[in-house]
Amino acid sequence: MAKKRAKTSSRPRRSSAKKRSIWSFLIGLALKLSLLGAVFLAVILVYTDAQVREKFEGKRWALPAKVYARPLELYPGQPLTLADLRLELQSLGYQLVPAVNRPGSAELGNQRARIHTRGFAFPDEPELPRRLVLDFQGERLQRIRDEVAGRDLPLVRMEPVLIGGIYPHTNEDRDLIRLQDAPDYLVDALIVVEDRSYYSHFGISLKGMSRAAWVNFRAGRFVQGGSTLTQQLIKNFYLTSERTLSRKLLELPMALVMDMRYSKDEILEAYLNEVYLGQSGSRAIHGFGLASQFYFSRPLPELDLHQVALLVALVKGPSFYDPRRNPERALTRRNLVLNLLHEEGVITAEALRQSLEKPLDVVQSRSLQKGAYPAYLDLVKRQLRKDYRDEDLGSEGLQVFTSLDPIVQSRADQALVSTLNTLEQRHGAAGKDLQGAVVVTDPQTGEVLAMVGGRDTRFEGFNRSLDAIRPIGSLVKPAVYLAALERGYTLVSPLQDEPINLRLPNGDVWTPQNFDRQTHGTVLLHRALARSYNLSTVHLGMEIGLPRVIDMMRRLGVERHLDAFPSLLLGAQGMSPLEVAEMYQTFAANGFRMPLRSIRMVTTAEGEELSRYPFQLRQQVEAKHVHLIQYALQEVVREGTARSIYQQLPSNLNVAGKTGTSNDQRDSWFAGYTGNRLAVVWVGRDDNSRLPFTSTGGALPVWTALMKAEKPTPLQASRPQGIEYAWIDEETGLRSDPRCEGSRQLPFLEGSAPLRSVDCGQFNLPTEAPSGSGADPDAGWFRNWFR
Repeated sequence: MAKKRAKTSSRPRRSSAKKRSIWSFLIGLALKLSLLGAVFLAVILVYTDAQVREKFEGKRWALPAKVYARPLELYPGQPLTLADLRLELQSLGYQLVPAVNRPGSAELGNQRARIHTRGFAFPDEPELPRRLVLDFQGERLQRIRDEVAGRDLPLVRMEPVLIGGIYPHTNEDRDLIRLQDAPDYLVDALIVVEDRSYYSHFGISLKGMSRAAWVNFRAGRFVQGGSTLTQQLIKNFYLTSERTLSRKLLELPMALVMDMRYSKDEILEAYLNEVYLGQSGSRAIHGFGLASQFYFSRPLPELDLHQVALLVALVKGPSFYDPRRNPERALTRRNLVLNLLHEEGVITAEALRQSLEKPLDVVQSRSLQKGAYPAYLDLVKRQLRKDYRDEDLGSEGLQVFTSLDPIVQSRADQALVSTLNTLEQRHGAAGKDLQGAVVVTDPQTGEVLAMVGGRDTRFEGFNRSLDAIRPIGSLVKPAVYLAALERGYTLVSPLQDEPINLRLPNGDVWTPQNFDRQTHGTVLLHRALARSYNLSTVHLGMEIGLPRVIDMMRRLGVERHLDAFPSLLLGAQGMSPLEVAEMYQTFAANGFRMPLRSIRMVTTAEGEELSRYPFQLRQQVEAKHVHLIQYALQEVVREGTARSIYQQLPSNLNVAGKTGTSNDQRDSWFAGYTGNRLAVVWVGRDDNSRLPFTSTGGALPVWTALMKAEKPTPLQASRPQGIEYAWIDEETGLRSDPRCEGSRQLPFLEGSAPLRSVDCGQFNLPTEAPSGSGADPDAGWFRNWFR
């Protein structure tokens, strides 16, 4: 019996030992799995920490280059109207108010303006915000006074208009802001609407995640997120917007790491600059800074409460709540944000009432103001790419300061569009589908002030000012005549305006004709240019030789290949409006070639100068020869093909210019300049079909409308050394007397004036020119040409 008991008593001990071994195994396995999990978690945390730090502490965003217009410089005596000032202020997004109360606001009266400027960090010297009083008299600024300091100012620079950007390959656009620059209520509204426990959680909110999980479980799909602001930043910064479990699991440790690594304010500032808030064409609008400009055309710090609430409302869905496409939906969401602010005690009942009564206040255009100058921006990009890589232009936040004048640009836009509309109405079906281009420069500096690339002035496509290569017609003739003047011809040299047949290298015979299909016998050189006679021009060009004409065009600034065909003499060569402006710039600059430039300076994002594009010039043609051709170009406008200009412009405005119509009347051109404005206008059709008008009926009215709005200064010139003036008989080109009918003064190189004289039947004239003959200050229209 004892043995049996002993035997049976051993079984429980074995079972108990077995249980202990199983528990030991499970505990050991758990410890090993825990250790493995801890290692795995540590690896994940180290990896996510490296990922978070790399981007958050490095270059967080690829920042587009910012392109600015010229700053408007205000000074007493400046030719500036209140209408001009209004246009500039509107381009800058100033609010026109009954009483100036903060930066970015202006009050305009009849002859006085009050402006509270924003200031700007110019590379050379910062311009501080000021409260200005501007007094006008007629069309001039008479006085500038600092209202706070109580003293007159000699010069003030307004901040430059931001006209565009050069974007990274992602097409993201943003204007970075600092947290301290955020307007009142922006942070409060974000916290109340998006993440009320932001300042108390550790990057994730278990309560929010649980609530979202329950809602998603009941719906059977992802319909709600429990993301904190930190998680939203992680999603936008590092991950994708896909609602997947894997993305959510990766988002959590990254949010924890970010919250441990950085302060709440640092994370919030990054969120303000990263959040997606809309779309402008192909550009994604990121951050509240750019969204403020996109929806309100105002800097973020200048927004009112109801505008801040709308931006916060858009965080939930910029497309769904788009205030332009879905205004009622956007208004409801905005009002919800306002009510939540009141419920949390952030705003008073009175502030709520006033804000609820406000409209959405968004600007009507979807495009940013800096999308208003696509043709000019195209020119800037092409000139920048000669010195900078695309990657740097699209990612380093460079600042590009240009010579664009928004006032001139607006007038050029208006002149082209309104004239083309008038032409279409006048010519009916024959005037349909007209297009045009305008280039405006300062003839004294070579700076491009404005550029219009087509009838749709905001179209970011084919830029006709740069890429429409069209035959220039008679615009080439001044180069032909200038080459002849260098070879010893004078303004009264007789030219043969007779039929001519020229055999071309391919065996064809070229038979040019005058526009009126008539011949005019022997004509004086200056008269042939003023009347734009084709036959006399061809005779002249063939006499001096095509190589000399090509050489002159090269010296004037034409860089493209030129074929030595006789048709070159009548403008068969295709050129762009910008190339024509380059050529006429040399005429206007008295023979000095000034490469046209649109860029003044490029700086880093911090304002450190990288490159400067200074004024450049090189003497290509002697001033005395250019003086002669300038006289002839003024005669084109006074008495020749462009004389209709003075039906719209004052008679004391000296203008030099040339009309041009291509073969078969397919292109209408005019290039002309005054003392401070040069403009080239092309009008035609993209399909190259025939026009119902010539240069005088198409391009010339556009140019005239532009200059009528511009009110430029007259062209004046000092007489170069080696030039003398003599009285000439208009019919014969011989020396005459000022008292003789039909006599006029013309410029000549010293010693080249005619020696023979005409007898007008009343006076005895010398047979040789008196030495040192000069201009009579009271003789003829040219007297205002001299300074």
